[in-house]
Amino acid sequence: MVKTKTKKYRGTRTCGGGTSKNRRGAGNRGGRGNSGTRKHNVTRSMKRGQTFGKYGFEVPKKNIYKESIVNVGELDELIEQLVDDGIAEEKDGAYHIDLNSLDINKVLGAGKVTKSLVVTARNFSNAAKDKIEKSNGTCIESE
Repeated sequence: MVKTKTKKYRGTRTCGGGTSKNRRGAGNRGGRGNSGTRKHNVTRSMKRGQTFGKYGFEVPKKNIYKESIVNVGELDELIEQLVDDGIAEEKDGAYHIDLNSLDINKVLGAGKVTKSLVVTARNFSNAAKDKIEKSNGTCIESE
């Protein structure tokens, strides 16, 4: 029967670990965690993909302004439901809606327009203006 490794090393001082100072603790591996990543463990940190220093910049939170948007196609699909809810009105064969009251700032041009819409908003994209005007509607920009 073959001896196991642990039985083989019983009675020896270092159990095959070299000198008595090896395998003693964190000093054996150059420190704990990320220590020495700029000094003696540089290659280890490079293999892990760790980078140092600051890169790029962060925009201050007070300068971030998120514009609430809606697409023309969504308006076209939901306009009848908005009339039922009392948000929009139907006058003279056209649907009138004021997006400022809904806190929507900009109208974008994704989707198809099949109904004539009279839309009041702060901003319109060029594609949204073209699609609304092609369907006999109007865009009213307000501040």
